[in-house]
Amino acid sequence: MNTEERNQPPFLETRELYKSFRHVEALRGVSIHAYRGEVLAIVGDNGAGKSTLIKILSGVLNPDKGVIRINGKEYQKLTPKKAAEEGISTVYQDLALGNTMDVAANLFLGNEISKVGFLKKKQMRQEAEKLLKKLDIQIPDVSAPVGDLSGGQRQGVAVARLVYRGGKILIFDEPTAAMGLNESGAVLRLIRKLAEEGYVVILISHNMQHVFHISDRICVMRQGKVVKELKVPETSMDEVVSLITGSVLGE
Repeated sequence: MNTEERNQPPFLETRELYKSFRHVEALRGVSIHAYRGEVLAIVGDNGAGKSTLIKILSGVLNPDKGVIRINGKEYQKLTPKKAAEEGISTVYQDLALGNTMDVAANLFLGNEISKVGFLKKKQMRQEAEKLLKKLDIQIPDVSAPVGDLSGGQRQGVAVARLVYRGGKILIFDEPTAAMGLNESGAVLRLIRKLAEEGYVVILISHNMQHVFHISDRICVMRQGKVVKELKVPETSMDEVVSLITGSVLGE
């Protein structure tokens, strides 16, 4: 994927975002840009500003200064409602799923299909199966409780729910944390497929192998600033780690 060479404007852009908490400068002029059809990885050590940036994009926090641009529209700040309306969705580590509810019920939670006050469960299960198949999420039985699923399958349910609700910009916060090899592989394939389907995908991860495996570009943050943006084919793991730590490559 090389959207930049096609002269397409970024779908999501931040310009000079600043955010302080009393005497702590969490963001110091952060500018990023993300395109449809790509995976942008944002990496950095703890305290680099990644979580603050995600919360500003999700509308949970307001920046002190700066601009957020989404598909041509400019905002000084977002609310959670406005972020959702613009299609920004974050898949957090806890996933926020109802473990005792089945897959279909989780997908349609808050957007149930009903008629005269009665849930149309059969239709919801059919729609759930179609959506999961489209996203290539392997869940054989959508009537199974989510609590019985593997970590990778649960991640898939969370993603499918966001896609159903109109998500266009999908932010993954440490999606493979505490997952085994097979589960991690399934989640990484899903993230890559979402990009190929034309979504804007932002990946927050400490796992450099995963970052290099599925990302198109890497944005390195350190101490509240963007240090550098790199195209994956034009960099190395050593270079990225050196930028994260602030060391000089080769020392």
